[in-house]
Amino acid sequence: MLPGSLSWAVKNMKEIKIGEMFCGPGGFGLGVKWANTSEYLFEHQWAIDYDEDTCQTFRNNICPEEPEKVIRADVRNFDLTTLTPIDGFIFGFPCNDFSIVGEQKGLEGEFGPLYLYGVKVIDKFKPGWFIAENVGGLQKANGGKAFQRILESLQRAGDGYNLTSHLYCFEDYGVPQTRHRIIIVGIRKDLNVKIKVPAPTHIGRQVSARCALEIPPISPSAANQELTRQSSSVVERLKYIKPGENAWNANIPEHLKLNVKGAKLSQIYKRLDPDKPAYTITGSGGGGTHVYHWEENRALTNRERARLQTFPDDFAFYGSKESVRKQIGMAVPPLGAKIIIESLIKSLGHIDYPCMKPKWKEQSDDTDNIQLQLAV
Repeated sequence: MLPGSLSWAVKNMKEIKIGEMFCGPGGFGLGVKWANTSEYLFEHQWAIDYDEDTCQTFRNNICPEEPEKVIRADVRNFDLTTLTPIDGFIFGFPCNDFSIVGEQKGLEGEFGPLYLYGVKVIDKFKPGWFIAENVGGLQKANGGKAFQRILESLQRAGDGYNLTSHLYCFEDYGVPQTRHRIIIVGIRKDLNVKIKVPAPTHIGRQVSARCALEIPPISPSAANQELTRQSSSVVERLKYIKPGENAWNANIPEHLKLNVKGAKLSQIYKRLDPDKPAYTITGSGGGGTHVYHWEENRALTNRERARLQTFPDDFAFYGSKESVRKQIGMAVPPLGAKIIIESLIKSLGHIDYPCMKPKWKEQSDDTDNIQLQLAV
């Protein structure tokens, strides 16, 4: 074969076998597919999630030719010996107990300790690298002790890992949404590499909600484009809420105001500001939490939410409308995942690229206890 042919190039690429746990609908999976690299060929070996609709979405979009690689399972009852070896591992461990929207039980909750099953995978397979993801609220859970304990567990897993932890503001990387997530990247110590945090690419030129939703227009026949039925009172209330306002700071007539005691969440019946990135897309919530169009008196469709998460229109989600909403809201934006994967590959290859200091720096990679410090 000619060296310049595509088949020759693929044959000579190094295959990176990837496993995912808590894989979601495929945010990181799609980011892996999008990653621009001429040296590596990424191949999913397996992906695990608890929810069948989510698994079906992942199967059809990420592994359509090998759907058996996507496993619906509760990791608490799963036999890891049935899995094949991997070179890289990705896991967005459940955020329910770390999110600021909730009781914030942290490691004392039902879902908080599930990160340990990711640690078990690392202990078993000792991959060259891993990526762990969670919400920004993790840094404050259990008075900050949860984050430190998780970092210590990940650093000691397998044969030991060099960690880089950073709070990514994805709107600064071209995602049309204010979405802040903690990303922990571990590279096995014997490789003697630490990932550098990629420098933001969109400071001062963030992608607006209008740009994301209108360019190009969404086809009425696109998957997951069903409208939500709005009650007459919701439609009437939205008429008084201006772009960027919510149910609490808008000038709403008394009979349309919400009779809610306690905390007043700023995202309740909040309209998008068309000239700014959207506010954070969530996966659940009651009335008023569905994200609202800046001009039309309605909630966004799931397809519009997916665009704000940077999923392409041909990425179809499976399940009921509420199930799809949950999948979209819990996912990592594929564009953000792509940027992180590309930075990891460049770091492993000792290739320079624009970078910044991570938010946190460890006191030492060789101490028994990581002391979290803000990088200066």
